[in-house]
Amino acid sequence: MKYRSVFDIIGPVMIGPSSSHTAGAARIGRVARSLFGREPKWANISLYGSFAKTYKGHGTDVAIVGGLLDFDTDDVRIIHAIDIANEKGIKLRFIEEDAITDHPNTARIIVGDHQGELELVGISIGGGKIEITELNGFELKLSGNHPAILVVHNDRFGAIASVANTLAKNEINIGHMEVSRKEIGKLALMTIEVDQNIDELILEELEKLPNILKVTKIVD
Repeated sequence: MKYRSVFDIIGPVMIGPSSSHTAGAARIGRVARSLFGREPKWANISLYGSFAKTYKGHGTDVAIVGGLLDFDTDDVRIIHAIDIANEKGIKLRFIEEDAITDHPNTARIIVGDHQGELELVGISIGGGKIEITELNGFELKLSGNHPAILVVHNDRFGAIASVANTLAKNEINIGHMEVSRKEIGKLALMTIEVDQNIDELILEELEKLPNILKVTKIVD
């Protein structure tokens, strides 16, 4: 296995004790917060595999909640994240699942408020790195290591090309791109990781394209 930097081996700067069970969990929670776009009023957190068995001892619970509160992996407030959430009136529910998943460090997070809900599945793959594998029923592969945009669109001819052409026109380089759909001709989701943060004006331009319904940005 090749490593790009020493941080791939020793993990990120973080509140311990585990890069997989703590730092990775915090990053999963923070991506959920970023995609939801605001602080949730409630969260149902289902834990699978080793997450379910050791989450209290390894701080997976406080880490995920810290992420939902938009705390980074090295934020000392993570230790008290559940208490902080309770003080804010955020209702938390942790569920230890017995189902066997493809990866042992798996969490399903459902957050919501009076405006709506978001459901996300994330895995912690080691060294603080994560992958988001499901979003609101769409399968995807999002690392969270790079700036990214998620584009919900109608599954129509030319939708993908119009988004790619708009990014190219604005000199935005695509590092990774995937498209997921539930049914032919229905809703689809583009997951696009890029090399630099994208200006809000470009996001507005994307949202005005034909068949584009919603564009969400994730900042690295």
